[in-house]
Amino acid sequence: MSAGDVWSTLVGQQHAIAPLKRAVEGQGMTHAWLFTGPPGSGRSNAAVAFAAALQCERGTGCGQCHACRTALAGSHPDVSITRSETSMLYIKDMRELVHRSALSPVEKRYQIMIIEDADRLGDASGRTGNTLLKAIEEPTPKTVWLLCAPTVEDVLPTIRSRCRNVTLATPTARQVARFLVEEHGIGESVAAFAARASQGHIGRARALASDELTRNRRREVVALPRGLTSLGACMNAAANLVDIAKDETSAITERSNARELAELEGLYGDDRKSKASRAYRAGLRELQHSQKQREKRRVMDVIDRGLMDIMSVYRDAIALQTGADGDLVNEEVRDEVADLARRSTPEQNIRRIDAIFTAREQMMEFNTTPLLALESMMVELRIG
Repeated sequence: MSAGDVWSTLVGQQHAIAPLKRAVEGQGMTHAWLFTGPPGSGRSNAAVAFAAALQCERGTGCGQCHACRTALAGSHPDVSITRSETSMLYIKDMRELVHRSALSPVEKRYQIMIIEDADRLGDASGRTGNTLLKAIEEPTPKTVWLLCAPTVEDVLPTIRSRCRNVTLATPTARQVARFLVEEHGIGESVAAFAARASQGHIGRARALASDELTRNRRREVVALPRGLTSLGACMNAAANLVDIAKDETSAITERSNARELAELEGLYGDDRKSKASRAYRAGLRELQHSQKQREKRRVMDVIDRGLMDIMSVYRDAIALQTGADGDLVNEEVRDEVADLARRSTPEQNIRRIDAIFTAREQMMEFNTTPLLALESMMVELRIG
């Protein structure tokens, strides 16, 4: 893999890059692809890299030409990226995307449509998925669909059966650390910590390596298990985890919400008559609904990441209890993990991990209020 090409940021994915390179050269190319892999494996990064390579002026994915650079930056006119900022992709968005996919490419190569959250296509009626299915079944000659999802089972069977699957793997801590050092100039000790703590999640590793506030928040979260010694402590821990998620989310949402509101004001004008118009009120309601859904998803994403950090503590404890080789995920707090291991059994810690998965399911699948789900979980994690 040559330095600086479009594939250089795909850490530990050589097995997936090989067929993509062959497709760029014309071997096994098809109109619909499905990129699957665990969180942090780089599904969307792989899709974007593939899109850039398909648009490359040199036909290689050089990473240096105008087409490669604009595709990687998200500004190429023939590469559309759809990211769901709510719990699902809506039919109106899919109809717009399908319409755009039928247009001829501006630069005469491909019209490439990337959907980062193909697992969020489902709605009660199935209309969103069916809209996409029709476009995939009857593609225009130069249209390429690149879908991303955690697993093939997360995508509607009728859609996944028409896609070629590319499976990505979780990179090792050593691979992530080397990437941070070589590509981002991070010091080796910080890179090693970020690689372990991220558990192979490249974006998370970058944040941990470069931002002290992110590292501090994680320290707060991984410190929670050893303090769960009473019912009151469990209730406080649940509230603290929700507060951490809301604090991390608020800074992002406040800026984006203010920008979007200003754009809406600019569209309808600043005078009272315009603001009182039916069209403005409808636009404001739709914007506020979208912002509320987006904030809810971001809070849930941060909570979910926190749960994975908590789970890593119990996995580390089990590793110590069973004498497993290798570094702990939370090597920097090995003494605290060892204390937890002494005060529990592997069976207890396995049950605690099950409780974390149950809380995730309650929030993600059954829309249980995060605080209620986390309070119940923390009681299950209680020590003693």
